[in-house]
Amino acid sequence: MVRRSTRKTALPFDIPSPLLSNDINNANVILEVPLNAFRWRVEAIPILVAIVLAACTPSSGDTSNGAGQPVPLRLGYFPTVTHATAIVGIEKGIFAEALGAGVSLEPQAFNAGPEVVEAIFSGALDASYLGPNPAINAFVRSKGAAIRIIAGSTSGGAALVVRKGIASPRDLAGATLATPQLGNTQDVALRAWLTAQGFTTDLEGGGDVSIQPQTNGQALEAFIGGHIDGAWVPEPWATRMVEEGGGRVLVDERDLWPAGQFVTTHLVVATAFLEQHPELVKRLLVGHVAATAFVNEHPVEARAIVGAAIADLTGAELPSGVLLAAWKNLTFTVDPIASSLMVSATHAKDLGLLDNDDLSGIYELKLLNQVLGEAGMPTIASP
Repeated sequence: MVRRSTRKTALPFDIPSPLLSNDINNANVILEVPLNAFRWRVEAIPILVAIVLAACTPSSGDTSNGAGQPVPLRLGYFPTVTHATAIVGIEKGIFAEALGAGVSLEPQAFNAGPEVVEAIFSGALDASYLGPNPAINAFVRSKGAAIRIIAGSTSGGAALVVRKGIASPRDLAGATLATPQLGNTQDVALRAWLTAQGFTTDLEGGGDVSIQPQTNGQALEAFIGGHIDGAWVPEPWATRMVEEGGGRVLVDERDLWPAGQFVTTHLVVATAFLEQHPELVKRLLVGHVAATAFVNEHPVEARAIVGAAIADLTGAELPSGVLLAAWKNLTFTVDPIASSLMVSATHAKDLGLLDNDDLSGIYELKLLNQVLGEAGMPTIASP
C-alpha cells in the first residue's frame, strides 16, 4: 500500500541553526569497498528482495498496529535528481514489495532540509532521504537522540560554476558568489575551499569574496542576469548554470575528495522508529539496496522515472539533456561515505557554523550490513 503526499509539518518551536540546509549536499571519503561492488543485475532485484526477506522474521509489532491494520512508514524525499533512488523505489514499487502487505508506505515529498528535520523532531516522519548537513544538525541539536544514518544514497553532483573571464581561483578576488543557504553543505564547502585558496569571507557577505546565500532558482536567474559571478550549487543547478547561463565549471567538487567521492544524500531514520520497528527498517533497507541496484543497472528507465516524478511533483519539467548531464555527475551507492561527513562537520565548526562536530553514534549500519551479507554482497566497515 503506497500513498504519496506533499506536506509540511510545523514545529511548536524554531530551529534557527544555519546548518538546517536545503539539501543536496557534500563532504569527503575513503571507501572501504569499491562503489562498483554495488552494481547488480536488474533481473536479480526480485530475487534480492525475496532472499533477504526470507531471512527476516518480523515481530508482530512490525507488521500491524495491534488492531490488524498495516503499520505506516512515513518516508520523506525530495523531487530532485540527487534523490533518484528514493523516487525510483517509490514509483517502481520496489519499497512496497520489500516492506510487504503489513506496511503502509506513505511517501512525503519535501522541498527543504529544515522541513524534514522539523517533521522528524515532531514525530510526523519516520525516515527520509536527506543531505549531510541537515543530518548533522538534527543529530547535534538533539544531542544525538533524534536520528541515525542507516545508509548512503548518492555521491557527487556539486560544483562551482563561474562566468566567462574567471579562469583560475585568483580571478575570484572581489567576486560575488552564491550558495543555496547559509551553512548548508555547498555553503560550507565553498567557504572552506576559499579559505584554502587564501581568501577571507564572513557570514554577512563581506571579505575578499562575497558569498550571498539564495535559493538555487534565484541564483540561476542572478547568474544569467550578470548579478553574481558564480555559485557553488548541486545538480541539476550546476548543469543548468552551464547550459542556460553560459558558465564554466571552475571546481568540480569530486576533485577535492579521495577517490572523487563525497556524500550528497543519506537515508536516515528517526531513532525512536528504529528502536520500535527494527525489522521494518531492515525491510526498508532491502528496498533501498534493490532500488540502488535498479538505478545503476537501468539508468535510462531510471532517468525517465525521475524526470516524470519531478515534473509531477513540481509542475516543472527538467529538460532531458539537463537530466542526462546532471546524472553523469552523480554516483548512486549504499555506502554512506562516513569520512566525508566527518570532514564536513569539522569544516562547519571551523567556520563558526557548528558548535559541536562530535558525531559519535550518528551511524547505525548493522541492519544495512545484515541485508548486504544475507544477499552475498560486500558489507561496509563501520565508521
